[in-house]
Amino acid sequence: MSVKKDWKKIQILALPLQKKIKDRDFIMFNQELVALIKAGYPILKSIEIIVKRIKNVQLKEILMKVENEVRGGKSLSEAFMPYEKYFSKIYTASLMAGERSGNLAGTLNRYIDYAKVIAETKSRVKAALTYPTLLLVFSFGLLGVLINFILPRFSSFYADFEAELPAITKGLIAFSNSVRGKLLYIIIFIFLLITAYFQMKRREKTNIYLERIKLKIPFGGKVWVESGISLFSRTLSLLLEGGISLLSAIGIAIQAVPNKFLVKKMNNLPEYIKNGEGLSDSLAKSDFFTPLALDMIRIGETSANLEGMLADVADVYDERIKAEIGTFVSLIQPIIIIFMGALIAGMLLSVYLPIFNIVRVAG
Repeated sequence: MSVKKDWKKIQILALPLQKKIKDRDFIMFNQELVALIKAGYPILKSIEIIVKRIKNVQLKEILMKVENEVRGGKSLSEAFMPYEKYFSKIYTASLMAGERSGNLAGTLNRYIDYAKVIAETKSRVKAALTYPTLLLVFSFGLLGVLINFILPRFSSFYADFEAELPAITKGLIAFSNSVRGKLLYIIIFIFLLITAYFQMKRREKTNIYLERIKLKIPFGGKVWVESGISLFSRTLSLLLEGGISLLSAIGIAIQAVPNKFLVKKMNNLPEYIKNGEGLSDSLAKSDFFTPLALDMIRIGETSANLEGMLADVADVYDERIKAEIGTFVSLIQPIIIIFMGALIAGMLLSVYLPIFNIVRVAG
């Protein structure tokens, strides 16, 4: 046996390093749970079997606690309720709906389909941003190597000659000396800036303000709004299909919207519904749902197929987001490549132009 410290569970100031539960691990757990329930196993026995095979340490710890709660007489939804920060209220609401309707396996299957779509959307966004981010990091890394290692050596080499250095070389050498002289202060400043950012995010008002600024970003703002519409519609559809009332489902579906500023604009929705207003009219007051989404939801209300139309709304906006992300990637990659080319060209000119001058002077 061996004991070692789990450094990923330590928090340094405001920087969370705790390991998260991956979406695929949680989806796999639910798929196994559905399979065992359909095979006739009791809930408690099903969890006991699954826990033995779970490799994710944090998920295993939570499931062991859930197992103890279920053994103590609590329902599955009640046992998962204390861990909503890991699995969201949408999951516990789905469990509750399945328990009430007596069709837990069917409700969990709908939740699995929902979770797969959400996970796929997240991975699509991450994949779209990974390549441009790597290019930028590589560019700045290359610039850092030039400034800290290459230019200082060349500057001492050039000092032995009487040739006049080009303006681009003089500028880079001056910039290199300035950065190297204040490198420690720059690192400390960046660290304090990141720490302050995470501290500010903990405050509700500051977080909402930052989320509002995100919506003003030329391309990203539209994607965040459409993502909010999609997630809200898909979540509400899932909950209504599970048998949860519209008034109860609204409050949970609002929390699925990723942008806190948009969530704030939707806080009065339950009150509007309670006063007898229709869902489409209530959403119109939130002032960010598009006319297309509102028209589709209104059709769903009048045709008594609200949950089906909400799912269609989510599908429409998922396709829009997919197309917009593809457009963004196709535009940003050439821009970054041109930026890298210009950066490397500037580096080469700053290094080789003085050599040509030295050769000409020596000749």
